[in-house]
Amino acid sequence: MPSTVPALAGDVDAVVEQASALGGPVVLKPRILSGDAVGHRAQSPREIREGFVTVRDSCQPGEPCAGAGGALIEAYMDGPEIGVECVVLAPDTVHLAAVSRTFTQGEPPVLETGHLVDAADPVLRDPRIGQLAASAVAAVGLSRGVIHVQMRLTYQGPRITEIGATLASDLIPHLVHLATGLNLPQIAADLATGADPDLVPRQSRCAAVRFLYPCVTGQVTAVHCGIQAAWLERLVWTALPGEHVCAPPHASIRDRTALAVVTGGDPSSCRKRLQLVEERTGIHIQAGTA
Repeated sequence: MPSTVPALAGDVDAVVEQASALGGPVVLKPRILSGDAVGHRAQSPREIREGFVTVRDSCQPGEPCAGAGGALIEAYMDGPEIGVECVVLAPDTVHLAAVSRTFTQGEPPVLETGHLVDAADPVLRDPRIGQLAASAVAAVGLSRGVIHVQMRLTYQGPRITEIGATLASDLIPHLVHLATGLNLPQIAADLATGADPDLVPRQSRCAAVRFLYPCVTGQVTAVHCGIQAAWLERLVWTALPGEHVCAPPHASIRDRTALAVVTGGDPSSCRKRLQLVEERTGIHIQAGTA
């Protein structure tokens, strides 16, 4: 099963040695809650050492975690990142409900800035995606439930990066519902209680979420939004006046200032609408304040 298997490095010398053995760019992550943490791409020995220092002992982004030293290291794979939302009806029966496309910025570190779900995504018709997802389910022994499988669409074909035996985060199930009508939380509940889940899509459209990050580090003093539209499903400020935020490259998911969810008939319209929201949404930050 094509994938990237992370290894644990306990110290700087070990991480440099393992990176050399992988023979190319690597991604470093904290060893605890690595799925939600910021990944650091590194290639040169200096970048690898600096990345190791940044991620070691990290439990939550930006917080120390005593006793959890070291870092996870895995080979970096180039290509678009997708999430495959799978409904496991039986050990040998896996239904692909949707595919989410992930938006990122920066390397290193890599920040996730949003996701898009297209009910008509052509990746859903790629037999390799279904086969790889089914292999992942079999490899970890899952027999029933809704799972989230992350992949990279590399030039060598799709490769697995993470498997989550749970619903996806970052409002992805909500995007799936807006785009297809499929209710993944309800499907998960039905599977858990022995009921037959409804797997019939009710609509075919697109939905996307954008997470905004600050341009400067400091204290938020004011926020405003200058847009209202039927396609703007929600706009939520996640950083309010009085809170301190860090700008990239030192930002984590905790420094997101707002999130916007939009709908549209195709991916292009969703991207344009997300851009319009970002342009008309303002935040004032007093730079340098704690």
